[in-house]
Amino acid sequence: MNSNPSANAGRKSRVFLVDDHPLVREGLANLINGQNDLIVCGEAEDSAGAISGIAKTRPDVALVDISLKNESGLELVKNLESQFPLVAWIVLSMHDEALYAERALRAGARGYVMKRESTKSVLASIRRVMEGGVYVSERVVNSMARRFSSSPKRVESSPVERLSDRELEIFRLLGQGRTTAQIAEDLHLSLKTVQAYCARAKEKCELSGGTAPRGNSLGRCNSSKVVCCSHRARIRP
Repeated sequence: MNSNPSANAGRKSRVFLVDDHPLVREGLANLINGQNDLIVCGEAEDSAGAISGIAKTRPDVALVDISLKNESGLELVKNLESQFPLVAWIVLSMHDEALYAERALRAGARGYVMKRESTKSVLASIRRVMEGGVYVSERVVNSMARRFSSSPKRVESSPVERLSDRELEIFRLLGQGRTTAQIAEDLHLSLKTVQAYCARAKEKCELSGGTAPRGNSLGRCNSSKVVCCSHRARIRP
């Protein structure tokens, strides 16, 4: 059993888990409950369960998957951070792009951990934020450094930077092959609302004739197609 010796004699830090995969939650729970200074106080698979569970258990830390089934983890952190300001939020993600880490921190998260990293990183992130610090996976930190050192002005003017968290989430889902109708159902939005997000994103990216400027990671967005994060997806109702 691994533990933080300095906390052995004190109160255990309470951790809440938000992930739509039961096996992931079980693995995290086994890891965290095996520590002398940490304990899982609750878990949820979606935003509704997270809101009610966190209100009831009042955890010290919450681990939130960035890609929940019916909602963006970024949107959830942003909403919950204002409701529960004493909770330290850590986002778990499959994305190593600096863009997602930056948005997670802006949403109110104090940590951003790659799921592909070792279990030690998860434990380190929990203890870091409990001490009042910020934890970002080393690989993402390096990506963020390269991103800004290469050309800060280009980063600020990137079309992707102009998208809201919700627009970025919808484009990510389109890139995974989800239709607008499926996305509307997943996110509990109307079809017209999803289509409006696509239209606003196209306007923000200043696309003309469906083609984005060369090198743009968004690629193409029009009434029939989207190329997002190098993935093509057909937009259909």
